[in-house]
Amino acid sequence: MQQVFVIGLGLIGGSIALSIKKEHPHINILGYDIKEEQRQIAKTLHVIDEEIPSIQKGAERADIIIISTPVEQTLHILTTLGQLQLKPNVIVTDVGSTKKKIVEHAKQMLPKHVTFIGGHPMAGSHKSGVTAAKAHLFENAFYILTPTEIKQSEKIEYLKGLLKGTKAQFILLDPDEHDFITGVISHFPHIIAASLVHQAEKSENHFPLIKRMAAGGFRDITRIASSNPTMWRDILLHNRRIITNLFDDWIEEMKELKRFVQEERAEELFTYFEQAKNFRDHLPEKQKGAIPSFYDLYVDVPDYPGVISEITGYLAKENISITNIEIIETREEIYGVLRISFQSERDREKANNCIRHYTNYETFIQ
Repeated sequence: MQQVFVIGLGLIGGSIALSIKKEHPHINILGYDIKEEQRQIAKTLHVIDEEIPSIQKGAERADIIIISTPVEQTLHILTTLGQLQLKPNVIVTDVGSTKKKIVEHAKQMLPKHVTFIGGHPMAGSHKSGVTAAKAHLFENAFYILTPTEIKQSEKIEYLKGLLKGTKAQFILLDPDEHDFITGVISHFPHIIAASLVHQAEKSENHFPLIKRMAAGGFRDITRIASSNPTMWRDILLHNRRIITNLFDDWIEEMKELKRFVQEERAEELFTYFEQAKNFRDHLPEKQKGAIPSFYDLYVDVPDYPGVISEITGYLAKENISITNIEIIETREEIYGVLRISFQSERDREKANNCIRHYTNYETFIQ
């Protein structure tokens, strides 16, 4: 029986394990997490078949090793694996958001008989932890593989077959190419979102209404600033060369835009926003990307006690899982707007039909 060892039993590691079990029920999934509670929960929920107490005990039994940890921890784990007696022809892969440094470290640390294939499933969720893991988390998402040698082609096909249950779209990229692309569409946008929040926080000292008025569109465009600070610190440090170049490009672009405003160059300003609109409007609509999508459903609700539990009760009755819920705006005796977030477009559509079936509340999607 083949042994797959998953190191790190969070949302990503747990979801990969479930997708493998679904497609290949004969494979034995070994699981390790630094938190014993996560290991026990993963075993109880049948995310893994065996709970493993140490990296060594699992790695030396494994035919495939999947490292599903933050990028900095991945480096330490690769160093540890290089000191163990791994099986001949074992395949090691990871899920890190940066690739060049990890691929280079793997090449240095792992024995020659070990094949390392960098990986990055580009999907996520509002939730974290193994309890949020789903076999379909990566469905239709890009799953990047970053092999470094042509002779790995047979192993790449084997790994893709193992991960077939993710129903992801596999793309092969050079590690440098991967880090540039994710720098542009994922890493740098997180910087911009965080900087906008910092700017608002500083301005609040002079304009106390800022926080209250930022509850609408500002909150939406800065949602990714709520991501894990430790994870994003490590990602930016790992990808610092590309991020530094993107800073330079961004600063030059902002200087030019600033000149357009100062000199009242209306035509250039119009063209700037028009080009951005055209590019944005032609982005794929139903495709998962580097930044997790937010599948929000808005419900006009009256202001009376129990309205939220009423709606969530209907959703629970239909077994529809939500990831977040909040009231955006409400005043006494008038309708407010309830925003409910879901993990997938499919869940949102089911919820929309459910609420319309059981209530007369108006729903809409922005």
